[in-house]
Amino acid sequence: MIINSTALSSIGTGFNSLFNRGFGSVQPIYSKVCMTAQSAGSEEVYAWLGQLPAVREWLGARHVHNLELNGFSIKNRTFESSVEVPRTAIEDDKIGAFSPLFEDMGKRTAEFPDQLFAELLAAGFATNCYDGQYFFDTDHPVRSEPDAPPASVSNYQAGAGPAWFLLDLSRPVRPFIYQERMPFVMQRRDRESDENVFDRDTFAYGVRGRCNVGFGLWQLAYASKAPLTGDNYGAARAAMAKLKGDNGRKLGIQGTHLLVPTDLEGDARGLIKGTHLASGESNPWVDSAELIISPWID
Repeated sequence: MIINSTALSSIGTGFNSLFNRGFGSVQPIYSKVCMTAQSAGSEEVYAWLGQLPAVREWLGARHVHNLELNGFSIKNRTFESSVEVPRTAIEDDKIGAFSPLFEDMGKRTAEFPDQLFAELLAAGFATNCYDGQYFFDTDHPVRSEPDAPPASVSNYQAGAGPAWFLLDLSRPVRPFIYQERMPFVMQRRDRESDENVFDRDTFAYGVRGRCNVGFGLWQLAYASKAPLTGDNYGAARAAMAKLKGDNGRKLGIQGTHLLVPTDLEGDARGLIKGTHLASGESNPWVDSAELIISPWID
């Protein structure tokens, strides 16, 4: 092949198409469990976290809920992935050998936010959220009345096994946030004047994006490291349903999705997909939540 700007532009377009095909083949998990927030700077402050105001009868003056700052912000991070294609491979018409590489790059890029989210989940047992407590904790402070002392509320069930998570994903607000500053796009360095072409006789292609993940409302997520049994699952559902806001009113939270690692897939399917228990009795939890299985969480 004669290498010129027209040929290189066509090759770059082809690689980009392969990348997009791989990217589009993924059904990501993060888009189900995270609220996507568009970012306009290096970080975003989520001033509204900590407030779930309820509707009340209007008697007298309005009861205005201040959007507490709580110092909670998410800083954007920059990510990349790059490959080089030897100039000789293009000269010798060996471009097809690199097609799977670019399609796989697209797939891995689309999956990357799921990996970020998995890291966030793991950190949730030892990382503070907006109220100053670990996101998954036994003593989140909640006031039944504005001037009442806070009571401790739990969204965590202790145990020694792999963690599973019951989530309420029925609302526009989610328990987790995926913050996007710049979407992932392909870039290329394939001009004769580019340093990599002159020094290494290669054409370089890569992806770049800016994003991050963070914690939203802990009330919408319940974690357990206890065995995934009907009793423990039922206790998690009951704990979420009983949650109240600072005004003392129930929040109406329900466990709509069960998120598990692949190690617990069998237990999870038996729990919410099986019509009968091992004892032969009817399963009270069948279809009580939508199952999400993640290969990225431990």
